[in-house]
Amino acid sequence: MFHFPGMLTLTVFLPALGALLILALVRGDRAIRAFAFAVGLADLLLAAAVFVSFDRGMGADRFQLIDRITWISTETFNASYLLGVDGLSAPMVLLTGLLGFCAIIASWSIGERVREYFIWLLLLQTAVMGVFTSLDFLLFFLYWELELLPMYMLIAGWGTGRRAYSAMKFLIFTILGSAFMLVAIVAIFLSQPSGSFDMTSLLEAGSMLNSGSAVLPMGVLFWLFFAAFAVKLPTWPVHTWLPDAHTDAPTAASVMLAGVMLKMGGYGLLRVNVGMFPNEVNAFAWALITLGVISVLYGAVVTIRQTDLKRLIANSSVSHMGLVLVGIGSVGAAAGQLNGTGLSGAAMQLFTHGTITGLLFVGVGLIYDKAHTRYIPDLGGLASRMPMAAAALAIAGFASLGLPGLSGFVSEVLVFFGAFRAYPLMTALSVLGIILAAGYILWMLERSLFGPRRERFDGLTDASPLEAIPLALLVISIVVVGVYPAVLTDVFDTAVAPMVDMINAAQSPIATAR
Repeated sequence: MFHFPGMLTLTVFLPALGALLILALVRGDRAIRAFAFAVGLADLLLAAAVFVSFDRGMGADRFQLIDRITWISTETFNASYLLGVDGLSAPMVLLTGLLGFCAIIASWSIGERVREYFIWLLLLQTAVMGVFTSLDFLLFFLYWELELLPMYMLIAGWGTGRRAYSAMKFLIFTILGSAFMLVAIVAIFLSQPSGSFDMTSLLEAGSMLNSGSAVLPMGVLFWLFFAAFAVKLPTWPVHTWLPDAHTDAPTAASVMLAGVMLKMGGYGLLRVNVGMFPNEVNAFAWALITLGVISVLYGAVVTIRQTDLKRLIANSSVSHMGLVLVGIGSVGAAAGQLNGTGLSGAAMQLFTHGTITGLLFVGVGLIYDKAHTRYIPDLGGLASRMPMAAAALAIAGFASLGLPGLSGFVSEVLVFFGAFRAYPLMTALSVLGIILAAGYILWMLERSLFGPRRERFDGLTDASPLEAIPLALLVISIVVVGVYPAVLTDVFDTAVAPMVDMINAAQSPIATAR
């Protein structure tokens, strides 16, 4: 396996280093764009190297590519700079590198305050990379908070419409969610005699979280973490910031927001709520799947009513991210042993939804840049003028509605198969969301891309060779995962297996109590 000491640290901080060099040395808008392109490409290659270097052998160490430096050390307080990847985070690192590179190319048309824009965009990529690789709770929280400022600045500074309102709404919701997480982290810290924030020890069976020594009840800790991650996912009813943020954000910010920032919520649920609270996730699975089904159906119904392309995709994200909760809810099977299919589907949904929505927002951004409107009734006949962009948007739409052979189908099938055994009725209801998705996706494609040509669009041009790069990369990822899902499922299974073992061990006494 190809790797070298400090490779994970370099992958995380290379975008921030690039932002610093843009601030200090790079001059001229063209040079800034070219330099950001090079940094994004280099980080994508490093992220791919991290993914390829991860040892998929079930006998290998769970956490790999470890970078550890003692950060704060006293008799009662210990925090470390601790980075590492496992089967859950390695694909997320690859996803962040891929979408970060695509976001840089999607930003080529930015014409005002170019230096400042790319600095914030690169800092955002470092912050998200840090969330997916941190194995120290304090470091995890710092990265979690760090991403708020770049995203706020991108929406408020380069957005459209009510950009100041949308940026502030995003900030308020996410900071409020972070407050719940901070309380839970402090409670966990105070529960340990060693005063450590090391997440790896808390992910092991028999750790403090199973010993009854917590200063807050375990159920309270579980829901505190859930509140923070639910806002970011987002799930109903704390989802209302998302449509506004997406609608008014620049294209690249929408790509990063939908592609990786929402995935931070799902990642946190799997890493912390499932990985550290096996008894509680089993006991409250019914509530999780209920919230998931409500999100799936509510998001789908609201999406049908949308006439703005970006707002349509934003609301569809609420529906599709509800499937993550449905997959997590599969742990509530009281009869028999959990096989982990639903959890694998939830993890897969994080990756596949990231690439699908990334492609959708890149395609919509191209249409808006050239047609200067996202209002669906004003569009039509674009496929004949922009065949490459239209084909990419159609592929993303088909993947979103779960067409076999594309990546969205794989994650949805795993979620439904895993959850049906535990909650057949709730799972059947969530399937209705996919049926509705077929309706709003096909209707959107028909109204915007096909139909009679409109004279005012006669001068439109298709995607340029540069603009075609993110389209091609994301289409390839969607097709490859759809045709050969083992490229990801084999990796995710190495992280899901320990979770399944812990939940199965906790399941019998809870089932008996019921």
